Amino acid sequence: MTNNSFAMTLSEPSVQRKLGTICIFGTGDFGRSLGLRLLQAGYRVVFGSRNPRNSSLLPKGAEVLSHKEAAQAAQVIFVAVHRENYDFLCHIGGEALAGKVLVDVSNNLKRSQYPESNAEHLSKLVPAAHVVKAFNTVSAWALQSGGLDANRQVLVCGHNCEAKQMVKDIAQNLGFTALDKGSLQAAAELEDYPLQLFPMWRLPVALATGLIVVFFLYLLARDVIYAAVQDGKDISFRVMVSLPNKVFPIVSLIMLALCYLPGVIAGFLQLYNGTKYRRFPNWLDRWMLCRKQLGLLALALAFLHVLYTLIIPLRYYVRYRLSSWTVAQIKQNKTEPFDTTMAWRTDSYYAIGILGFGFYVLLGITSLPSVSNNVNWREFRFIQSKLGHLTLLLCTAHTFLYGWDKFLKPSYYKWYLPPGYMLSLIVPCVVLVLKFVLITPCVDRAITRIRQGWERKPAAYMGIYDDKGNQSLLL
Repeated sequence: MTNNSFAMTLSEPSVQRKLGTICIFGTGDFGRSLGLRLLQAGYRVVFGSRNPRNSSLLPKGAEVLSHKEAAQAAQVIFVAVHRENYDFLCHIGGEALAGKVLVDVSNNLKRSQYPESNAEHLSKLVPAAHVVKAFNTVSAWALQSGGLDANRQVLVCGHNCEAKQMVKDIAQNLGFTALDKGSLQAAAELEDYPLQLFPMWRLPVALATGLIVVFFLYLLARDVIYAAVQDGKDISFRVMVSLPNKVFPIVSLIMLALCYLPGVIAGFLQLYNGTKYRRFPNWLDRWMLCRKQLGLLALALAFLHVLYTLIIPLRYYVRYRLSSWTVAQIKQNKTEPFDTTMAWRTDSYYAIGILGFGFYVLLGITSLPSVSNNVNWREFRFIQSKLGHLTLLLCTAHTFLYGWDKFLKPSYYKWYLPPGYMLSLIVPCVVLVLKFVLITPCVDRAITRIRQGWERKPAAYMGIYDDKGNQSLLL
C-alpha cells in the first residue's frame, strides 16, 4: 500500500461520517455558507425552499426539499431568513415543527427596530418549537474562511438547556467557540451586538479629534498667523509638517496622562469614602472602561510624531536653513563654539524620548488579547501600571527637555499665549504629583487596607465602651 492510499484510507471515514441532519431555511449568502461548512464538518444538510428545483447555487452534496419535508427530516433547523419572512413557518404546520430546535440567525437594520427581539417573536409564532438565538454574530465570510480570519465566538441564548447544548455542539464541531448568554431574553442584546460600531472607541476618538483640532488652531494662530500679522512672513507651509509634529506629541502626552488619571481619582475616592464597596460615578466608570482605547490612540499619535521627526532632515526648509547658516558662517569666517550644555540637553532629550517610546510600544503590545491572555494578572498590572507610569514620567521629562528654558523668555509668548508644550504638561504633571502622593507609605498602606476589604465605619456607628468595659453602639 502506497503512502497516498494509506492517507486516503485514514481520511475516508472522517469524510464519510455523518453527525446528523441539519435543516436550513434560507438560501442566501449566509445559508449557503453555513450549509457548506456543515457539509465539510460531516453533517447531512437539507435546505427548505419554496422552489425545490432551484438548487444551482447551493453547495454540492446538499439536498433541497420543500419547507415541510425539510423540517420533518431534521431536529435542528436554522432559520436564515429575515424577520419579515417568518410567516411561512405558520403554513408549515405545528406538527412538523413541534419539539424542533429553531436556530434564529437573523439581525436587524438598526437597534431597537422592533419592540421585541426576532428570536422572541419567532418563539411566539412557533410556540411548540424550542427557539435558540445563535450564529447571528458570525458572518458568511467567517463561515467561508473557517473562522481563521474573523470572530470564532458563537453567542448562544435560549430557554431550553438541551436545545442550547445541541446548538453549542454544532458550533464546536464547526470549529467555533460557543458562549452561553442565558435565556432568550438576552436575544435583544445579541441582535444589537452586530450593529455596534466601535462603542468603546467613540469617546476616545472624539476626545483625540477635539484635542487635535484645538491645538492645531492654537498653534496655527501662535506660529503661522502671528508671523504673517506681526512680521509679514508667509510660513503657511509649516501646516503640513511642523504643526502636526507639534500637535501629535502634545495630544499623545495628554491622552497618555488621561489613561492614568481615572485610576488616581479612584484611589482618592476610595480614601475619601473609606471603602471599596461604594460605586464610582458613572462618568468615572465609563472613563476607566475606555482607558485601553485612549492608550492605543495615544500610541498611534506618538508613532506619527516619530515618523514626522524622522523626515525632518529631508525637508527642503531644513536643508535650506542649514546650508544658509553654513554659508553665513563661512562668509563671516567664524565658527560657533561647542556648547557642552546644549549637547547634554539634546542627547538627553533624544535618549529619554527613545526610552519613552519604547515603553509606549511595550504597553501597546501588552494590551493585545493574544499577549494579555498569556500573562497573569500581576504581570499585566506591573506592565500597565508600573511601567505605564514610568512611560508617562519619561515622556513628561522628554517634553521638559524640549522646552528647557523657553518659558523664561518673553519672545516665546506670542500674543501672550504660552507655547503648546507648556499646556501639554499640565495634565501629566497633575497625574504624576497625585500618583506620588498615593504611593507614599502612609497613604499606600491605607489604600491597600481598603482594597483588601477594610472599611471605615461612620462616626454614628463607632463602638464605645461603658464603665464596665462592655462595648455599645453610639446611635
